[in-house]
Order: sequence, then structure tokens, then C-alpha cells
Amino acid sequence: MLKEFRDFAMKGNVVDLAVGVIIGAAFGAIVSSMVADVIMPIIGAITGGLDFSNYFMGLSKSVTATNLADAKKQGAVLAWGSFLTLTLNFIIVAFVLFLVIRFMNQLKRNDAAKPVEPPKPTREEELLTEIRDLLKKA
Repeated sequence: MLKEFRDFAMKGNVVDLAVGVIIGAAFGAIVSSMVADVIMPIIGAITGGLDFSNYFMGLSKSVTATNLADAKKQGAVLAWGSFLTLTLNFIIVAFVLFLVIRFMNQLKRNDAAKPVEPPKPTREEELLTEIRDLLKKA
């Protein structure tokens, strides 16, 4: 069973998937930082200093806090600002992945459009061609 698991884990697809997951997690952290630290502050400045990640609606009367962290401690809250931030994060990730895949497809198309030169015949093939041509003349 251990050998079978090792064979499964070492297949190319499994290793490629593991690398993709690790790179995806790192990429997700970068995009999350870009959304939280770059895009949302700009949107907040445009909308008059609003911070969407702190917007919520208390679902019980016991929630009286003015920030999300304290409100969650007091009871159930509907954190629609966090949802908005995560939705924007998803849209940005999807758009960036679209651009990356589009760029890769363009590279593939450019490679496919290049004319492929036939391989140069070897010395042996050249000699055989000369012999064939001489035999045709005779």
C-alpha cells in the first residue's frame, strides 16, 4: 500500500497540482494585500473615508459595538462589508487569472504561427539522394 501511495504521489499531475496550490496560496495573499491595502483605501477615499471591511449589521439587540471585531464578540452580525471586500478580491483574482491565461494563449498562438523548417538532411541522406539522382540519369 505504501508503494502504491508513493507511485500515486509522484505522478506528474499530483506534483503539478501541489505546486499550483502553493503558488495559488501565495498569489492569493498578494491579491488580498492589494485589495486591503491599495484598492479599498482608494475606494474609501473616493467615498469619503469609508472602510467597507468594518461595515456590519447586528442581528440581535445585544450588539451595540461600533466596530466589527467587538460586535462579533457581542453576538451574531451580518458582516456585509467583509463580504464586499472578499467579493472584490475574487473579481480581481479572476481578472488577473484571465489576463495570465490570455497572455499564455497568445504565446501559444505565436509559437504555432511560426513556420517550422524541415530538419536539414544528414550527410548520409545527402549521399543517398545523390546516388538516387545518378541512378535516374543512367
